[in-house]
Amino acid sequence: MFNVYRNDYFLNSRRVIAMQMEKRKDKWNDLFELAMYATAAVCFVYFWVKGIPAKMFQAVLIVAVLLIIRFVVKITKTTMFAALRFSVLLFIFITMFLANEFGFYKVIPYLDKIEHLFSGLILCFVGLMIYMKASKGEKAAVPNAKVAVWFCLFFSIAMAGVWEIYEYTTDSLFGLHSQNGSLVDTMTDIICGTISAILTSIYLAFKAKQRKMPLIDVQS
Repeated sequence: MFNVYRNDYFLNSRRVIAMQMEKRKDKWNDLFELAMYATAAVCFVYFWVKGIPAKMFQAVLIVAVLLIIRFVVKITKTTMFAALRFSVLLFIFITMFLANEFGFYKVIPYLDKIEHLFSGLILCFVGLMIYMKASKGEKAAVPNAKVAVWFCLFFSIAMAGVWEIYEYTTDSLFGLHSQNGSLVDTMTDIICGTISAILTSIYLAFKAKQRKMPLIDVQS
């Protein structure tokens, strides 16, 4: 009996420590996000003085994307764990600030392809969160590892296509150059995202077989 209580105590202690570390990491994420709002505001004023409307719009778009993510997380009552939230914020910073706002596409070779490889990984984990939340909403449904992995894969690939639609729309309407006016660039981006999604899905499938699916333990 003593051993049972001792094991429970250690398990609860680990959970408390893990929760405290997660909250600490999330505070850094809050500061990172706040810095992005401030940077966007500075960029808006700077490019307003310079008379560059496209860059001003990009700054507004960054704020809009950050707010939309917060809104979606809130209305869906989803808890985004600290590492994923940091990855999403970092991805937005690289793609929307460095690449588009500051023109780093010309500074860092293949930056666009690196972004899309990174996005495939992130979107797989976002897909996993969506699948698990949807499964929990169905009382009779039992989460299935194989279905979860396939959902992550197709969700990530689909979002790669949606992103290209977004880039095409903003390029056409506001004179941006996200796609460099090239079908080859668009297709290469989708292929990079797809390759990353496939590799991440293989990793998830391997973890599922070990009953160590990231985020939660999904039963097959």
